[in-house]
Amino acid sequence: MSTAISPTAYNYKVVRQFAIMTVVWGILGMGLGVFIASQLVWPELNLGLEWTTFGRLRPLHTNLVIFAFGGCALFATSYYVVQRTCQTRLISDTLAAFTFWGWQAVIVGALITLPLGYTTTKEYAELEWPLAILLAIVWVVYGIVFFGTITKRKTKHIYVGNWFYGAFIVVTAMLHIVNHASLPVSLFKSYSAYAGATDAMIQWWYGHNAVGFFLTTGFLGMMYYFVPKQAERPIYSYRLSIVHFWALITLYIWAGPHHLHYTALPDWAQSLGMAMSIILLAPSWGGMINGMMTLSGAWHKLRTDPILRFLVVSLAFYGMSTFEGPMMAIKTVNSLSHYTDWTIGHVHAGALGWVAMISIGALYHMIPRLYGQKAMFSTSLINTHFWLATIGTVLYIASMWVNGITQGLMWRAINDDGTLTYSFVEALQASHPGFIVRAIGGAFFASGMLFMAYNVFRTVRASNPVEAEAATKIAVVGAH
Repeated sequence: MSTAISPTAYNYKVVRQFAIMTVVWGILGMGLGVFIASQLVWPELNLGLEWTTFGRLRPLHTNLVIFAFGGCALFATSYYVVQRTCQTRLISDTLAAFTFWGWQAVIVGALITLPLGYTTTKEYAELEWPLAILLAIVWVVYGIVFFGTITKRKTKHIYVGNWFYGAFIVVTAMLHIVNHASLPVSLFKSYSAYAGATDAMIQWWYGHNAVGFFLTTGFLGMMYYFVPKQAERPIYSYRLSIVHFWALITLYIWAGPHHLHYTALPDWAQSLGMAMSIILLAPSWGGMINGMMTLSGAWHKLRTDPILRFLVVSLAFYGMSTFEGPMMAIKTVNSLSHYTDWTIGHVHAGALGWVAMISIGALYHMIPRLYGQKAMFSTSLINTHFWLATIGTVLYIASMWVNGITQGLMWRAINDDGTLTYSFVEALQASHPGFIVRAIGGAFFASGMLFMAYNVFRTVRASNPVEAEAATKIAVVGAH
């Protein structure tokens, strides 16, 4: 029995590509978000063109932020984490490269088709059938690369982060394929395979679980790797992480009907969605507490480490938005909040506060390591980015809470004779100051991404290609 050390290189090329594109798409997607938020303040910004109306650009904004920015962050971190925790290279460089170029092709397709008005009209599933098929193919290949890499791992154990990434990959494929079942009638037009309340139910089973698995479970995989690494502490409770995983994936899939309260959906289905949403608070907070408690003995690092600050504040926003979600799923609360800006605020508490902040923290951790550097070019720029992102998120969600509650109360106010007290336009006028604050908050957040882009650019430019390649080498110890 002898011990041999053989150098093996991770495939960091595809990780670098996805990491850089995360920043690029983040700037474009968030910049577009600021533009359409500004359209609600100054309607003239519609420019009198059909392609630049709010209705055309809003789905492009959500697709760019969720699938371009968030998706690239998930690809980059999952490929990075699975290689390092399994101590082996990705199973196929060719297939990994296909997932990168295929994913960018889907996003470019969205950039072209959505402003032209080609859409299924389904929330988060607007892409018409040719792009939906391409996305499905890319996603299946992604699953092959990820799970194939796990099968050839050098470690006996599968780290918990990979369980979360794995669940996110499997469930996202299932959601996408089932919800996109449709009958094409031309190259850019199709009709859903479902109808009426069934179509609505399947859409929100998809829609809420796009949040639950794409925007939560995948990013929890990120949290379970990058928080302990940046804090230099082991995860607080491995047992809790296992309970968290199984409870989350068991419960989340049932929560979709809470989007359809007071609609034609059968009442029992609405009530089931509400009950599951309330129960979901427990596993969600289990994960948040596990991440937060990992900092036991390391809280002092927050004074000097803005990367850790990004990761920890993202957990705080995760805890807040996963308390708010179950609360808004309660029918009596929902009767006030539904169709108002409160829902928009809730979504962005998760999207900006949780998803974007943990992605940014993970990128700041990864990028120096991917390019053979000891640290990012500027810590003070990371600090500036952190405060812009935090202040921007708070301005955004606070303005939407105020707007949403104002709208809900004005819409339900009635006179003694049963007529509505306020017209819709009066509610809109009352919302105008909130729209201004929202646009300012979004601009703060988006400007932070520009600081990040400059910091990343200087870090990459300072890297030595030889050193960067050396950074991918690992010593795999094998017994023979």
